[in-house]
Amino acid sequence: MKRLKPILITLAVVLVVAFCLFPFYWLVNLSLRTGPELSSASLLPGSPSLANYASVFQDGDFLLGLRNSAIVAVSTTALAIIVGAPAAYALARLRVPGKALILGGILSVTTFPAIAIAAPLFSLWTDIGLYDSLIGLILPYLVFTLPLATFIMTTFFREIPADIEEAAELDGLNKFQTFLRVVAPLSTPGIVTAGLLTFIFAWNEFLLAITLTSTPQARTVPAAIAFFTGSVQYEQPLGTIAAASVVISIPLIILVVIFQRRIVGGLVAGGVKG
Repeated sequence: MKRLKPILITLAVVLVVAFCLFPFYWLVNLSLRTGPELSSASLLPGSPSLANYASVFQDGDFLLGLRNSAIVAVSTTALAIIVGAPAAYALARLRVPGKALILGGILSVTTFPAIAIAAPLFSLWTDIGLYDSLIGLILPYLVFTLPLATFIMTTFFREIPADIEEAAELDGLNKFQTFLRVVAPLSTPGIVTAGLLTFIFAWNEFLLAITLTSTPQARTVPAAIAFFTGSVQYEQPLGTIAAASVVISIPLIILVVIFQRRIVGGLVAGGVKG
C-alpha cells in the first residue's frame, strides 16, 4: 500500500488536471478546424488551419470589442481597488458602529443576480443617456465587484498584526499614512486577489454587456462574439467563435499565472519577527 499510494495520488491529480483542461483543449481543437471538419468529433483536427484566427483578427468589431473590454475591465478594477481598499481598512481597523451589519450587507450584494437589474438599468440608462456607452457598463460592473473586493481586502487587513501599525504610528504616521505606506504593501496578496477577481468578472461578463449596448463602438468582446456570422447564410460560425474564445482567454491565463506567483510570494509578508 505504501508503494501504491503515491501512484494513486499521481493518477488522481492527472485525472483532475485532464478533466479541467479538456474543455479548453477542445476549444483550441475546434478553432483549428474549417468546413466539414467542424462537425467531426475527432480529438485531433485532420488538417489544422489558422484561418479562423485570421478571420477573427480581420473582424473590426472583434478588435473594437477587445479594446472596449480592456477599458471597462481595467477601469472597473482600478475603481474597485481605489474605493474598496480604504473602505476595507476602515471596516477592519476603525471602530465603526454596526461594522458586522455593514460588512454583511456589502457581501449580500454579491449574491444579487444581474438579470434582476438588467431591465431597470436598460430603462434608466436610456433616459439619462448612458445606454450604449462604456461608462454605462463600468458603473453596474462596479456595483457587483466593489462589495466582493471590499470583503476580500477586509479579511486580509485583519490578518496584519496591529503591532506593525502601532509602531508606524509611534514613528509619527497618521492612519492614512499608515494604511498607504505600511498596510497596503503588506496586503499585496489580498489586493491582487481582489483585483484579479474584479478583472475576470468585468472581462467575462455577458448579460449586462449584451443588454446595455447596441453598437460595436460600445460592445465588449463577449457581446461582440455573440454577433459573429458565418461565411454563408445559416452557417454557424463555430470555428471563428472558438478562435475568438481562445484569444480572449489568453490574457486571463497570463494574468492568473503572473499574479498567483505574487500572491504566493506575499502570503508571509505580514509576519512579525520576535
